[in-house]
Amino acid sequence: MHDLLFRPANELAALVRSGEITARELVSASLERIEALDGQLNAFTHVDADGALATADGIAPGDERPFAGVPIAIKDNQPVEGMPLTFCAELFGDLVPPFDAAFVGRLRAAGFVIVGKTALPEYGILPSTESRRNGPTRNPWDLSRTPGGSSGGAAAAVAAGMLPLAHGNDGGGSIRIPAACCGLVGLKPARGRVSLAPALGDSFLVADGVLTRTVAESAQLLDLIAGPELGDATWAPPPAEPFAAAAAREPKPLRVGFTLSPPLTEIEVDPIAERAVRDAAALLQELGHEVEEIASPPWTIPGVFELFSASFGPAVASTIVFAATIAGREPTADDMEKLSWYLWERASQLGAAHFLAAQGQLQALARAFVTGMSDYDVVLTPSLALRPRPIGELFGDNDDPAETFRRSGEFTPFTAIANVTGQPAISLPFAHGEDGLPVGIHFFGRPADEATLLALGAQIEAARPWAGRRPELAAAA
Repeated sequence: MHDLLFRPANELAALVRSGEITARELVSASLERIEALDGQLNAFTHVDADGALATADGIAPGDERPFAGVPIAIKDNQPVEGMPLTFCAELFGDLVPPFDAAFVGRLRAAGFVIVGKTALPEYGILPSTESRRNGPTRNPWDLSRTPGGSSGGAAAAVAAGMLPLAHGNDGGGSIRIPAACCGLVGLKPARGRVSLAPALGDSFLVADGVLTRTVAESAQLLDLIAGPELGDATWAPPPAEPFAAAAAREPKPLRVGFTLSPPLTEIEVDPIAERAVRDAAALLQELGHEVEEIASPPWTIPGVFELFSASFGPAVASTIVFAATIAGREPTADDMEKLSWYLWERASQLGAAHFLAAQGQLQALARAFVTGMSDYDVVLTPSLALRPRPIGELFGDNDDPAETFRRSGEFTPFTAIANVTGQPAISLPFAHGEDGLPVGIHFFGRPADEATLLALGAQIEAARPWAGRRPELAAAA
């Protein structure tokens, strides 16, 4: 039972189906590890032990649902019927939505048991999971460091073996960043691949997904949650075959470009991250792929961070408007962290015309980037420019919010471009640094082509196995 939650989700479901263990035993194992470890990690904002056990008791041996009895958690910025929805923001108060997000319904239908909600930074803004409402979430590999963000609670929970996998979402790297910090697989699906129903018809930046230990699990879960819902404004074209089938097959020889030049100028990439990318490029050549370095990628243009902020800030502001509507009053500076208020004020002053102009410029940048990279099947970069940051460095309530936001971009300059372009992108665990922390590598795929990323990711995973590695804290629990 000690190792149970480190096994793949489909294997756990097979144990329940065969009667080797019961769903209650499996869910209880998850709840026991949450109780043992969450006091140190603070990965959860809400744990529904009674509800999870009641659901598990309704799952009998022979249940043919693909993930019957497997525990999972949902990031606390998506609705789950009967559980709090807080965005780790005080303005949301005690909101409990009476409905599930569409993908949550698909998870339930597949037999998953939802044990609770996981932490994020306030409104999901920063790549470090610390909030005034919930406190800091800590990295299982080093409790003084962040697990990344904004899906940091999910990543910490999976890396520590509280769960076999967990939901996350990604509006600027929020799945891939914590995956890199915690030694997990983090796939951001293509824009429109996973429905945002019933809240939204589509989103320019945000995609829902999962954090897992293996590429195969990421592919299986994408097959489960992908596809449109009635009323969606846009959606990605369906894949030619199931994603799990693509992940199970060797990729054809690919043209791979790699670069260490970040989209934000005057940023130096940490030598550990640079070494991982060069080692990965060498491995890809050994595996039969054509690899070349891209000296000047088509993203190094002045002002790209400001352009992204002009789109990201209003997205945050729209969530603040929703929270204020729930609260029944106008938001004030006392309702939120300094960075949230800073972005709220900037978005309020932006004006519709400037917002639309920034959107147009971002779309032009996206077109130029996708066109400029069209000679390659995938593009390799570091997942992070810097090592996982110390707790407190990227806290949204620090005294200089503009500086905190700028420093967050220095930490994670490579990820947000994929949200602007809508391309799928994946972070893979690849190595350990001298500091003992995981090192991730990051791939951009062609538009709507998660299949190639998954096939290549599985090939790299087979060549450099990672999933058996565990933080000391998790192994000792």
